[in-house]
Amino acid sequence: MMMKAAILIAAPMSGSGKTTIARGLMALFVKQGYKVQPFKCGPDYIDTKFHEAVCGRPSVNLDTFMATPEHVRELFEHYGSSADVCIVEGMMGLFDGYDRERGSSYEIARVLDIPVVLVVDAKSAAYSMAALLSGFVNFRKDVRIAGVIFNKVGSERHFAMLQQVCADLGIECLGYLPKDASLEQGSRYLGLDFSENMEHQSLINLLEEHVRWQELLAL
Repeated sequence: MMMKAAILIAAPMSGSGKTTIARGLMALFVKQGYKVQPFKCGPDYIDTKFHEAVCGRPSVNLDTFMATPEHVRELFEHYGSSADVCIVEGMMGLFDGYDRERGSSYEIARVLDIPVVLVVDAKSAAYSMAALLSGFVNFRKDVRIAGVIFNKVGSERHFAMLQQVCADLGIECLGYLPKDASLEQGSRYLGLDFSENMEHQSLINLLEEHVRWQELLAL
């Protein structure tokens, strides 16, 4: 495979902001001139439409419930071979599958042997994040959580406290997105509402300012 980098964007639970950050990183890398191949864990057909609109390439579903691990690897290698960056958006929480962790984002990361970037909603929490992150990092040792991006951070002081959490645990802190109502994406009963007009530039600007995105290219 010739791809430059590959990461899976996951979260402790749904609603943490992984779609916002995955879509924003895709747009940022495209803006920087990289060929970005998007993927989505599970049989989701809504998030893939976001990905395709941003990347200009079809987003491919990776699902170990309906396909074998070998087929998932083949799909990833086939579509990712011509890309500079592969970004896989997870589903639900990292370990949420149809039977415990079976079929989960964790299983996709393990099958593909790619690192995980964890998106964590930090609203109304500070050092309690240490317990949550410690659990996610140490629960399974056969995937690598390469770093954390915090979402809904209230202030620079709040972010400094979250950085201390990562330093104490030896986890890479890759940055944050500030609390911003304009970044809240509407939802409907089948998932995210694609009918809304998505404004990418403000999201790209925030990611460029607050996230160490260059380091993601080295993963």
